[in-house]
Amino acid sequence: MKQFAALVQSLSHALDSIAGFCIVATMAVVVLNIVLRVALGNPLLGTMDYVTLLMALTVGLGLAYCGFKNGHIAVDLIIEKLSKKTQAIIDTFTNLISLVFWAVSAWYMMGYARTMAQTNLVAPTTQIPLYPVIYLISFGLMVLCLVLVLKISDAVRKVTK
Repeated sequence: MKQFAALVQSLSHALDSIAGFCIVATMAVVVLNIVLRVALGNPLLGTMDYVTLLMALTVGLGLAYCGFKNGHIAVDLIIEKLSKKTQAIIDTFTNLISLVFWAVSAWYMMGYARTMAQTNLVAPTTQIPLYPVIYLISFGLMVLCLVLVLKISDAVRKVTK
């Protein structure tokens, strides 16, 4: 199980690093657009396309590491007053529901990407194909599912103690 945890951690961290790069790239595109608009009078064509795709990648690829580090918002004012075993049971069910939701989301995103590839849908201004971006986001959601499996196994281990 430790090998699985190490694999999930390294995979989610790698995707988070790519998400961080996407944030920096977004900033660079926006600054470049402003500089070109002011200095040359011509903005960078397709700025909205680039920014939209990069932000979608940022969110899709950053979710798994956020989940791994428990960086999400959790309201547990009532739950923290319960016993550790009860907390673990609630965590198990909460993570199980999350796993089902994100697994279905990843599945539908894969289908959506396949449809985009078949119809050759591209970004309006830059003509960048959208399906590779959607496949990457779906992969990020799959890694989030692995994180949730890891969290469920930890919670079940706490319940059975």
